[in-house]
Formats: sequence, structure tokens, C-alpha cells
Amino acid sequence: GGGKYSELVLEKELDREQQHELTIVLVATDGGSPQKSGTAVVHVTVLDANDNAPVFSQAVYKATLPENSPLDTVVVTSLTNPIPEDTPRGTEVGIINVQDRDSENNRQVRCSIPQNVPFKLVPSIKNYYSLVTTGQLDRELVSDYNITITATDEGSPPLSSSKTVQLSVADINDNPPVFEEQSYSAYVTENNKPGSTLCSVTARDPDWRQNGTVVYSLLPGEVNGASVSSYLSVNGDTGVIHAVRSFDYEQFRSFKVHVMARDNGSPPLSSNVTVSVFISDVNDNSPQILYPAPEGNSFMTELVPKAAHGGSLVSKVIAVDADSGQNAWLSYQIVKSTDPGLFTIGVHSGEIRTQRDISESDSMKQNLIVAVKDNGQPSLSATCSMYLLISDNLAEVPELKDISYDEKSSKLTSYLIIALVSVSTFFLTFIIIILGVRFCRRRKPRMLFDGAVAIPSAYLPPNYADVDGTGTLRSTYNYDAYLTTGSRTSDFKFVTSYNDNTLPADQTLRKSPSDFVDMFEGVDDSPE
Repeated sequence: GGGKYSELVLEKELDREQQHELTIVLVATDGGSPQKSGTAVVHVTVLDANDNAPVFSQAVYKATLPENSPLDTVVVTSLTNPIPEDTPRGTEVGIINVQDRDSENNRQVRCSIPQNVPFKLVPSIKNYYSLVTTGQLDRELVSDYNITITATDEGSPPLSSSKTVQLSVADINDNPPVFEEQSYSAYVTENNKPGSTLCSVTARDPDWRQNGTVVYSLLPGEVNGASVSSYLSVNGDTGVIHAVRSFDYEQFRSFKVHVMARDNGSPPLSSNVTVSVFISDVNDNSPQILYPAPEGNSFMTELVPKAAHGGSLVSKVIAVDADSGQNAWLSYQIVKSTDPGLFTIGVHSGEIRTQRDISESDSMKQNLIVAVKDNGQPSLSATCSMYLLISDNLAEVPELKDISYDEKSSKLTSYLIIALVSVSTFFLTFIIIILGVRFCRRRKPRMLFDGAVAIPSAYLPPNYADVDGTGTLRSTYNYDAYLTTGSRTSDFKFVTSYNDNTLPADQTLRKSPSDFVDMFEGVDDSPE
């Protein structure tokens, strides 16, 4: 109002429990020109009024007390126990009352606690002190505190007493499970039994009770196009990983899965780890012979020149093994032969070579039985038959018969007899028809038939040759096979090259009527 005196008026109620002191800056200005002003700081302390009724921390307190408890036994000291580890700083966790029966200065009491605990004492009203937190609590580091409270009066000499209070820190789920290793590796041999143990994973959770209980599970995923649960399972309580099925090294050699460790807190916390499974090979596959082809109703024969010298390459056995490592290392051996001293085979290459020069005394038909063995433990093997014919050309070969071993001779001999009878009957019938036509139509021979004999092209295995010393076969060689009219009685196949005097296999041999007449000219001259 322009006067020299002003009053500071309270506009609303104060609450000491919310704000126990206020600071106000007062500014006074005059009406001169230029205007002058002065300031003053007003510090207001809010005194406490008994406007709050006591409130218990809980409605019901329960305590267990033995019936023989002595007098002055504490039944229930008012501290909040236990204290959650996520309690913020400045939280009041207990109230302490101290009394001294002396008077004046002798009854003035000061309380203190050690400096190495995250708590402090704050004076309250009269002889009461509040115990409040000063730092972050961590149950995994310190789960219990023994706080010694010392009360000292102002007398001379001063007297003191102490009391130890135990505080427990309650757990909250603030730690996820942690695996002992960053990754795990499991090794298993193929053809394992379903249900066999591969490895075990372990995760630790420092929390308490259900917050620290770990449960293991497999994360969803696929292995080789199938669900991971169809290959592995994990024990939810122990972390032991089992195989659900038998593994095959030839299908896949390794795969990865992810295992999750989850606690039972609310909300739950979890972490994952990678488990790599490696499958080791066992010798469960026998060698597979690619050449010569497995024996069936026919066999293949290769020609060996009569002039072949010792060390000449004759043929080669080719085999593979689906296993790996030493289980797939193959060795070759001739286990049976017509002439044991004539041919040899490379132990690791499978190449069949002559040991010496071919002589006239050597049998024209040579049979070899070759065994192919791997290096596994125990080793597995396979056998094949190789048929060799010592000859320079087909003209030198007599009537071909089966050159296989005795166990097949009876069956093939029956086929040969049937074929021989059929051909002989056809030939005799043909001669009779020709003679009849000759006698009946002596003046003008007519064409009996204009037939065509098609000699098909047949497959013959490649003629093996050593290329640059590596033993590799030349895949670009082409071959044609030519059969005699009587070759239907044998599975023999003769290889020849192209030349001007050779009839190609894809052409047809044609005869004119006059050719047949010339062929049988001698028949008319014979006495009737």
C-alpha cells in the first residue's frame, strides 16, 4: 500500500513432513527517479505439529516364541525386515528410541553407527532416530547387515551403550541366468543309439529361490530341413542334452542348436547359448566298385595284345567309399587269377598291369578276382571279376564260350546249347529252301529275300590309359562294338576303331539276289 511497513501473510497451510523450511527473497523499491531498491532474504523454519497419527507398517505381526523364553526376550525391535534390494536411497528402514534417566546435559544423547554400511541415523523428534539407506543395496553382494548402534550421553565422563541390529536384504529378480561357457561343443559317432547323452550345459543365477531356479529348453529351429526337436532334447532341470535319433555322417557332419536358460522370477529373465554338434565317421560303408560293372547276366571282356610287354597297362578297377578319412582309403588286391604270375594290380591305384611279357604258352582266357578293401577298423571289402582275352584281333578268337567261373558255367552252357540248336535248325531250313528254289527255278533265279541284318552299337567300358601319370581315365574316347552273326551265343564284345574297310554299326548289311546265287553255285555242280 505504499507504506514503510509490510506484512508477510501465509496464503495456504504448510506441511513440515513435505517441506520443513522455506527461503523467501523480499524486494523493496522507492518512487524516486531513478528508482532505488533493496532486498532481504527471509528464512522460514516450519515447526512440527502433532498432525499425524501413528501408522504401523503392517496390520498384523506374527512371532514365534519358545515357551521357556527368558524375561526381556525380544518378541518383535520395529525395523523393516527384510529390505528389498531395489530400495531407493534415503528410504527409512527403522526407528530407534534412546532414553537416559539423568537430567540436564547428562541426559543429552548422541547416536552413531559404523561408517562401512549403506545406512545412517537421522535425528527425529525427542529421543527418536530414523535409520535410512544411503546407497544401493545388492543382495548378491551382501545379504545381511549387522549394524551396531552406539548411544553416548553428554555427561562427564560420558557414558555409552550399544545395540546390534540385524538387517536382511530381500531378493528381487534382477539377474538373468549366465552360462558357464560362451559356447558348447558335443561330439558323437554316427549310428549312435537314440537317447544317448551328448553333453551338458550349465547356467547359474545368483538370485534366491524361484528367482534363481533355472529351467533349460531348446529354441525352435531346423536342422537339415527338420525340426531341431526331432534331433535333440534337453533335460529342463539338469541341462543334459540327449540324441533323439541315430545320426548318419554321410547325411550331415555337424549342426548347431540354441539352448535357452530361463529363471522362474516375475518377470522371468533368460539367456541363450550355442551348442555345436559334431558327428564323427565310423566305417559303416563297404567300397562300391564302379568299374567293372557288378556282375549280372553278362560280363565284359577286355583284349590284351599278344605283344604286351611287362608293365603294360591292361585295365583299371575303379571304386569309391562313402565314408571319410582312413575309412575311405582303398587298397586293391588280386585274390584269384588264372595265371598268378601274369598280372599285378596297383595297391592304391587299382591299375592292372602285366608283370612280364606275354608268351605263346599263356592261356588265351584270363580270369581275375580283385578285392577292394578300405582302411577302417574293422575293414570292409568288396570283390569284382575281370575277364581278359589275350588276342590281337577277333579273327583269332575261336568259338566264344562262357569264361566265367564254374558256379555260372552250367547256366550259360544251357543258353549256348539252345542258341546253337536254334541257329543250326535255321541254317538247315535255309539251305533246304535255297536248294528247292534252285531246282524249281533254274533258268531265272529270283530274289528270295532282301533282308537286313542290323548290328547294333554296344557299350564297352573305356579303354583305360594313364594320363599324365595320374591314373585318370580319358572321358572323351568313343568306341563302337561289332558282333559276328554267331555272337548272340556269348556276351563277348570286341572293340575296334574306324577304318575304310569296317562297316559302321549304324548301317545295314544288304545282299542282292545274285549274291545268294553266287554263294550257292557249287550246289548245282554236285551230283544229285
